[in-house]
Amino acid sequence: MSSEIRDINLAESGAKKIEWVKRNCDLLRMLEEEFTKTKPFAGKKVALSVHLEAKTAYLCKVLAAGGAEMYVTGSNPLSTQDDIAAALVADGLNVFAWYNATTEEYFNHIRRVLEVGPDVIIDDGGDLVHMMHTEYTDLIPNVLGGCEETTTGILRLEAMDRAGKLRFPMVRVNNADCKHLFDNRYGTGQSVWDGICRTTNLIVAGKNVVVAGYGWCGKGVAMRAKGLGAKVIVTEVDPIKAIEAVMDGFEVMPMNEAAKIGDFFVTVTGCDNVIDADDFAVMKDGAILCNAGHFDCEINMVYLKENAVEIKEMRKNIMGYKMPEGHWVFVLAEGRLVNLAAGDGHPAEIMDMSFAIQALSAKYIVENAGKLDTMIQDVPKEVDMDVAARKLTFMGKQIDVLTEEQIAYLNK
Repeated sequence: MSSEIRDINLAESGAKKIEWVKRNCDLLRMLEEEFTKTKPFAGKKVALSVHLEAKTAYLCKVLAAGGAEMYVTGSNPLSTQDDIAAALVADGLNVFAWYNATTEEYFNHIRRVLEVGPDVIIDDGGDLVHMMHTEYTDLIPNVLGGCEETTTGILRLEAMDRAGKLRFPMVRVNNADCKHLFDNRYGTGQSVWDGICRTTNLIVAGKNVVVAGYGWCGKGVAMRAKGLGAKVIVTEVDPIKAIEAVMDGFEVMPMNEAAKIGDFFVTVTGCDNVIDADDFAVMKDGAILCNAGHFDCEINMVYLKENAVEIKEMRKNIMGYKMPEGHWVFVLAEGRLVNLAAGDGHPAEIMDMSFAIQALSAKYIVENAGKLDTMIQDVPKEVDMDVAARKLTFMGKQIDVLTEEQIAYLNK
């Protein structure tokens, strides 16, 4: 076993967090029991790069219970929790990650989990897959395939596939209904505002909240802002999503117009420079900006750092930038994922579904090694439905079942 973490003495604190998650993750507990008996990953090395907090740690333990030799790192320098990393190492897993890693340290940790020659890759954002295809091409024949957790990573995978560069099959976990409908909407919606509220200690009610992007994550962020009493403005580039936002009761306008009146700004687009120089220039004094997209480029942090006439830390995870026009704008968590860099991420019950899909998709990759004829794979519908059915049972809910006559009618 090998590892690179901050402090193994933090393991007890991390173990308590993981145990709390386990208590609230019925699906993953069921899979842990099943995998312990069936060992679907026996003899397999799994390289995993996902936000390294308690829910991810429990996923790692579930895979390890299934026989996997786990090599774990984080997918964002500010979302790794050092006590969680320590707890996994204490349990015998190989972990290479620490909080607030430099860019060099972050990519070196990714190298450490790839250089072992993994059989399966579990990625969040695409950094593992990208580096495997650029720096470890000699190890690609060992890879059976993998899974991608998030929208940004899927966009990168699809671009590689279109260019004919993707050399092993990857499952689009984010496209599963049990992932994006719940994780992206309800998980992001709640956890983003958890992060904002605990970091700023400011009221949301009565404020103007600007949500950039109205995909599933944006829908969740806007819904929860409305529930907190905010007046919500949506910015979009997709006319269909913009109409949807209007019909959901939100104002829609270009970012440069919204920039003049917004109090809180949340970017959830997957694109870069969504809030740019022209927008900073017209913002209110004291506008608060944060990002809930995967990478820290949605807010043009480079421009802020190069052009602010004064930069000052206002409070933990809040950096102030004084603009040439004289006003201040405040950025949370350095423009990185606010729900993870300034919070604990999605609720455990939500990640229970997402990570159950993740674990079963990894199992699907192993079981179908060499049989998959396309590089981009969707989560099998039966897996999606099985996870949903199990979750309903754990929630104490029942639904109707079609009769034979109804099935025959629908199949006419």
